[in-house]
Amino acid sequence: MSGRELFCQPRRVRRGAALTLVFAGLLVTGAATGAFPDPGQSDRKTPTGAARAGAVHEDVAKAAAEALADGKSPMEAAERAVSRSGDRWAAVYSEGEYQEFEEALDGQYTGVGLWARRAADGRIDVSKVQAGSPAATAGIRKGDRLRSVDGEDVDGRPVTDVVSLLRGDATDAHAGTTVTLGLQRGTRAWSETLRRALLSTDSVTVRKLTAGITVIKISAFTKGSGELVRTAVRQAPADAGIVLDLRGNSGGLVSEAVTAASAFLDGGLVATYDVDGAQRSLHAEPGGDTARPLVALVDGGTMSAAEMLTGALQDRGRAVVLGTRTFGKGSIQMPTRLADGSVVELTVGHYRTPSGHVVDGRGITPDLEVSTGALERAETVLSGLGDPS
Repeated sequence: MSGRELFCQPRRVRRGAALTLVFAGLLVTGAATGAFPDPGQSDRKTPTGAARAGAVHEDVAKAAAEALADGKSPMEAAERAVSRSGDRWAAVYSEGEYQEFEEALDGQYTGVGLWARRAADGRIDVSKVQAGSPAATAGIRKGDRLRSVDGEDVDGRPVTDVVSLLRGDATDAHAGTTVTLGLQRGTRAWSETLRRALLSTDSVTVRKLTAGITVIKISAFTKGSGELVRTAVRQAPADAGIVLDLRGNSGGLVSEAVTAASAFLDGGLVATYDVDGAQRSLHAEPGGDTARPLVALVDGGTMSAAEMLTGALQDRGRAVVLGTRTFGKGSIQMPTRLADGSVVELTVGHYRTPSGHVVDGRGITPDLEVSTGALERAETVLSGLGDPS
């Protein structure tokens, strides 16, 4: 099990909507989030009608306002109202938490630059240190053992909890605040006090396999990631295929996912969606590479905007999708700011793949089911797809 400081959400909102991501730039009224059931069907868990969504928004806003007037916590009142709504993707965020989401989608996060993993015996090890980060400056290395964070023993704890401590989620810690780490390297044990900083993320990484195949890994659709994918495709060898690795991608900016789709499609439909009953569509830009063999890798952690991209490439016959069934989040959430500055997000719509496939609660079934050795299988598939020329 491993984790990093980016996109590991605070414990307060890690209920399902913790994996909510923003449908930015597509909705006139503001940001919304990526993934749901058939708009024409009833779903007791997820409100689908505009009237229902509006009523829930009113209930939540009223509960928050009344709590504020009574000297109580508007955020806690909003959380109770959201819990009663039956909207499984709804969430309430403090002002600081929502700011973290916005920073993350801009390709930034507040932290010290550590990736962590839990070993079989429960110990927490540093799996990566971001270059130029406070952790790197302090001399922390990959393989160092992380024993404590601000005096709290982390052995045996879930990586998500450790990451939350590093980021200071419980106190809405911002850049400039300090965190003290207990570390061990061999027989040497020491403590290091670091100052959190606003750091850039690496949402797109590119590497080459021995056969000349290009692997483009997208961890999240942050600002600029779509153009990075297009650049990677343009720079890939013309005589070899591409593996688009979307495993563990929990979504992000849908506009960036559409740009990524444009790298592989010559225009055409990417997805349709509805907001408060109004039907809309998303289209790729013309001029993408439609000849080079392409395999998309997915798993149960492929969500939201990443599922939208997967569905477009699969339905349009552009990629062989390989892996395991995706998560199944296809709803759209709209944010509303409450009286105390906190933000509530409630479901207002859903999206479908080009062929009309409903993603929410169902996910996307790969063309080839593979649970282990997916990358090796992708190489085999690409070799069978032949020379793109």
